[in-house]
Amino acid sequence: MTTPRTIRFTLNERAVSLDVMPHETIIDMLTQRFDLKGARESCGQGLCGCCTVYVDGKSLSACLSLAWFLDGTKVETIEGLAKGGQLDPVQEAFIEAGAFQCGFCTPGFIMMVKQLLDHHPDPSDDEIRHYLTGNLCRCSAYPEIVDAVRIAAAKRARALAA
Repeated sequence: MTTPRTIRFTLNERAVSLDVMPHETIIDMLTQRFDLKGARESCGQGLCGCCTVYVDGKSLSACLSLAWFLDGTKVETIEGLAKGGQLDPVQEAFIEAGAFQCGFCTPGFIMMVKQLLDHHPDPSDDEIRHYLTGNLCRCSAYPEIVDAVRIAAAKRARALAA
């Protein structure tokens, strides 16, 4: 019989504590225990980007990592990006560019685009495409996603200049 382990971490700026089983993945914990449905399991192999979350500020495939790994960390999901009822500029840009069709992959793309812009505030189209190669859109909204990155970069630049 396996014994649960108590973990404590910060989830979207809120301290949480819970018992997790040794085999429980982060994506299962987020969706089943916290009812956070933004990050989604699609491939189950860390190849599509749909389950992307930040752990201590770095992107992570939540389908591949075990929940106990989160003990003592800071976790941010797509649900934590909007602050005070205001969408993150990347979220706004995806809406403005129509950078989604079915929307299944959109949260993972948004998380990766935010991280891209945190490190490269004004990426070229080639840098955008290269950075997002780990995210798959089965509906092929790629041109609109690149447009969304450009819009988000401009929004961030305007906010910094103000």
